[in-house]
Amino acid sequence: MYDGRQLPGVVQSAPSLEGSRRLSFTRRAALQVGFSTAAGLTLPRLCDAKVSVDAVMDRQGITASSVLLVYLPGAPSQIDTFDMKPDAPADFRGSFDPISTSVSGTQICEHMPLLAQRADKFTIVRSMELTTIAGAHEHATPLMLGGVDKRPPGTTLVNTRNDWPCYAAGLEYVLPGRSELPSGVHLPRFITNGAMGYAGQNGGFLGAAYDPMQIEDDPNKATFHAGSLKLAEGLSVGRMSLRRNLLNRFDHQRRRLDTAASQAGYSAQQQRAFRLLTSGKLAEAFDLNREDVRRRDKYGRHTWGQSLLLARRLIQAGVPMVQANLGPAGVWDTHKDNFTGLKNRLLPPFDAALSALLDDLYDTGAIEETLVIVISEFGRTPKIGGFVKTILSSPTGREHWGSCFHALFAGGGVKPGRVVGESDQRAAYCKSRPFYPSDVGATVYTALGVNPRAEIRDHLDRPYKLNSGKVMRPLFG
Repeated sequence: MYDGRQLPGVVQSAPSLEGSRRLSFTRRAALQVGFSTAAGLTLPRLCDAKVSVDAVMDRQGITASSVLLVYLPGAPSQIDTFDMKPDAPADFRGSFDPISTSVSGTQICEHMPLLAQRADKFTIVRSMELTTIAGAHEHATPLMLGGVDKRPPGTTLVNTRNDWPCYAAGLEYVLPGRSELPSGVHLPRFITNGAMGYAGQNGGFLGAAYDPMQIEDDPNKATFHAGSLKLAEGLSVGRMSLRRNLLNRFDHQRRRLDTAASQAGYSAQQQRAFRLLTSGKLAEAFDLNREDVRRRDKYGRHTWGQSLLLARRLIQAGVPMVQANLGPAGVWDTHKDNFTGLKNRLLPPFDAALSALLDDLYDTGAIEETLVIVISEFGRTPKIGGFVKTILSSPTGREHWGSCFHALFAGGGVKPGRVVGESDQRAAYCKSRPFYPSDVGATVYTALGVNPRAEIRDHLDRPYKLNSGKVMRPLFG
């Protein structure tokens, strides 16, 4: 059984869906859902829903029932943000100064004054590490978004149906259809490199039936709508009900004509589509105009601020797993102009948005039920310009670095106002016991009520262990 660390044989490509194209036009029209493909509602393959577990979940101290993953694509520098080393040589420490926080003895970057005032509301982990060399964002992103330390063989630098599933997909597979709401929502956009999407953002080898709901719109725009909920031209919820009735009436014929694989997945997708489109809770959550103007202003009238506000509303509505991507691919990738970029472009909106989110969760009491994680795929070289010069190297930037980086955790039972883990004097290597992507994954799944040792199966019915990490116990101690 593949456990995310020790790799089995090559994962084969998913079965072709060419056979589904032989369906008659009339039949396809009758089954057409008719809304944005951003929801990922394509014909999936059949996945065995049986789950076996070999361990009892360790939820001691964990009070969360939902997870809000704030992802920073491109990897911010640890030594310039939450793990500063003012006594390091100048070509390591850089030009930023640390400032004191609301927690005695804890300092962070001067360009995050709002978070400094709220350091008693979150905990900093300074000993994150990758177990494998993952020099590119495309290599490391699926590790962090799926909670594994190695990628399955047969995967590429772009998303395919051979990929390891994301957290929302794992949740939906093990605990399917718990409510009318989706198991997971990702926003505001799919992380891509040009036209190619990064791996690790959907159901992967579990199939499209387990994809999270993917939003493809900017919550800060006046015209914002949930792209995945937008109905096709001329299609109303009433007509959706009629189509659903047609689907049910033709159920027997459809089962006879389709293969078992495509039929079972299609039915699940259609049912999920209808639930999404007719969910009052979801529609209300997406209506940011319901929020007080002052609260929206506090988050910041920019994509990041309104994305975190929307994420909070989705959590409040009952969506258990929400991932908010703060920026497109590479936005935090400061190979050049690291200090100018952080100071003027990146840290100010991040500081405001995350501070407002924490205030909201604490003020409403939702912090006890919500585990907030702020993380990226790796960190950046402690030495300005990097240790080894590459084509991307610049005397004003920092290169990729997976040997030591940071993450933030808040809520869901996390003991706030602390620093967990320790790096060396230059933030280059972990001085204390490191935490790996699989450990983050074990913590996420446990918070969601999913046994990390649950069994999942790919399109060839091969068993895999969902996660092989350990719950990050020091966070809750």
